[in-house]
Amino acid sequence: MAADSIWHYQFRIIMLGDSTVGKSSLLKRYAEGQFLESMNQTVGVDFYVHFLELEPGLSIKLQFWDTAGQERFRSVTRSYYRNSAGGVLVFDLTNRESFESIRKWHEEVMDTVKPHPVIFLLVGHKSDLEAERKVEPKEAEKLASSLDAKYIETSAKTNSNVEAAFQTLTLEIYTALKSGKMRPKAQWDGVKSRLPPELQAEAQAQERQNKCSC
Repeated sequence: MAADSIWHYQFRIIMLGDSTVGKSSLLKRYAEGQFLESMNQTVGVDFYVHFLELEPGLSIKLQFWDTAGQERFRSVTRSYYRNSAGGVLVFDLTNRESFESIRKWHEEVMDTVKPHPVIFLLVGHKSDLEAERKVEPKEAEKLASSLDAKYIETSAKTNSNVEAAFQTLTLEIYTALKSGKMRPKAQWDGVKSRLPPELQAEAQAQERQNKCSC
């Protein structure tokens, strides 16, 4: 509860991708520091919370929605898209089909969230299984570029790039806030702000300056 009382921004992030690509494993490693060889498939949506000090004096509360990849849960998971500031598009580097599904997941979210913006990160998971790789980095980077997203390869098992992935997305969302591309709104829960008055004034001044620079 103590940590929950001091955050300055809350970002809601949704995990997207086919079943068994490792979305839950990534979150469990990041939020709880644990890795389980076998995890139950997500039914509907699971929730995780993690606090991150993005810069000195700026605490971010990350609220994750871990969605089920199976089609039968899609009507449930779609209802969570609209209130997301960020989306992590996850595929299994050893599963070509999961990579080819990424555009479908991206399009589904984009069709649902308009007019609210969502910042995406493309994640190639299970990088520890290099010998079984079915998707090359250049190919994934090309897809990420077409989706206006950054790309990173991770492994929950070895803890490779897990923290870097979520920190990258958090920074992208924060940058969108500072530029005015994204902002807290009364009827949208993707971003919540608890900035003290002096920091709110500073953030608003920075946003005005960015607009003038454009």
